Amino acid sequence: MWYNTKATDLLGIQYPIMQGPFGGNLSTVELTAAVSNAGGLGGYGAYTMSPQEIFEADRQIKAATNKPYNLNLWVSDHDIAESGLTDEQFDKTKELFKPYFDEAGIPLPEKPAPFQSRFQNQLEVILDVRPKVFSFMFGSLSPDILEQCRRLGIVTVGAATTLDEAIFLENSGVDMIIASGFEAGGHRPSFLASAESSITGTFVLLQLIREKVKVPVIAAGGIANGKGVAAALALGASAAQIGTAFLAVDESNALPIHREMLFSDMAKYTTLSRAYTGRLGRGITSRIAKEVLGKEAAVLPFPLQTTFISPLRKAALEQQKWDMILFWGGQIAPILKHKKAKDLMNSLIKETTAYFDELKA
Repeated sequence: MWYNTKATDLLGIQYPIMQGPFGGNLSTVELTAAVSNAGGLGGYGAYTMSPQEIFEADRQIKAATNKPYNLNLWVSDHDIAESGLTDEQFDKTKELFKPYFDEAGIPLPEKPAPFQSRFQNQLEVILDVRPKVFSFMFGSLSPDILEQCRRLGIVTVGAATTLDEAIFLENSGVDMIIASGFEAGGHRPSFLASAESSITGTFVLLQLIREKVKVPVIAAGGIANGKGVAAALALGASAAQIGTAFLAVDESNALPIHREMLFSDMAKYTTLSRAYTGRLGRGITSRIAKEVLGKEAAVLPFPLQTTFISPLRKAALEQQKWDMILFWGGQIAPILKHKKAKDLMNSLIKETTAYFDELKA
């Protein structure tokens, strides 16, 4: 059957369908468990969480499903120079964004406090709670850590946006690689070259990686229905990871207006922007994303830009100034149909099965 792949065997799941793990408080235990209980692999993005919060979320997931699930972290969790943020840098940022804060009627925030990386502490929790799958973005782990995961029975999955990154990940010892195409919503997890220069489409990237690496490859970006899953498998993927379609269901922690936008005509227009977090990410086009294009030198490094923009986002939501907010979403959003995780999973399985059955007829 189409669903018997290297990925399903390695991950211990029935169907080679993975739910993208959303960071920034967009993941929920309910969604993760729903996908895993339906035979796929639920995913939970934890890069913004404290070690204790990760431990508690994992406990809740284990209570909601006895099936495999994926916890996700960011290896590189900041882009701040060792010298820190200078007053000159911050002044340029204030100058660029002041008109938007003025429009919202709120004061410019103070200079963000220094950021301390917490990845090592988060990683310790992953090793303690032992999820079936540990995926990571924005870099690779040391061979020692990957071997430790293997001894603990944790399947490791790295994310690549280029062929070079995929080869790097395989050489480090990961079990599986996600081929993350530029169509995908959310952040571009590039780590060997700039995100702007690492924008290969999903199905081209998938084929390039499959030619050069031996570990199973997962296709991600621009997939939201059974035909997309079938296309990924036909091109050599062992599984498909689906983000935007799951972000849009009621079980995700996206705001109601965010989900509404993903089903609206606005979803036809998406933009890659650094304006909201300091890292390049795709969302439904906003006025600020368009106007800041080409002025990225005045955007703060990740995640200080997130901290800086947070009060503006809050005010824009309260005042319903939707054109000032970048709602995360991929290019595939206009074809979304399902608002319940179970309905989406059932549809993905049914459509993929029908496609392969037709080939045999």
